[in-house]
Amino acid sequence: MRRSRKLINRLFVDPTNNIFIQLLRYGFVGGVAFLADYGALYLLTDAIGLHHLLSAAIAFIIGLTVNYLLSVSWVFRGNRKSNNALKEFIVFAIIGVIGLGLNELIIWAGTDLIGLHYMLSKLISTAIVFFWNFFARRMTLFTKTN
Repeated sequence: MRRSRKLINRLFVDPTNNIFIQLLRYGFVGGVAFLADYGALYLLTDAIGLHHLLSAAIAFIIGLTVNYLLSVSWVFRGNRKSNNALKEFIVFAIIGVIGLGLNELIIWAGTDLIGLHYMLSKLISTAIVFFWNFFARRMTLFTKTN
């Protein structure tokens, strides 16, 4: 029991710089952010009637905000390079804007060029942008050099 509690704390509670634990946590964070993003995309497109590319941009920003808040409070807690939250968020957002560009490009190519349903294009985009965001953010914002 004690050993499993220690493992649970190591994986989900304690601050860490271990890339595998951070990637695991980022997967959970990405899942929550994805649900916010994907749900907003569906609601904005199908319920409100916005064009799928405009909906995708708005939904992506919602997911980005959820991702930032959970990343700084859980995934990379204790590993921040900067104490300047504004600067950190700006860099986080710039990486996110690049991710948004990738997201839009992949959804456009998948839906408008290849003919996939926009929700399937979004799934493909999510997988690619997930790894871009994790590694870019980890390298620029959240890995202290000792």
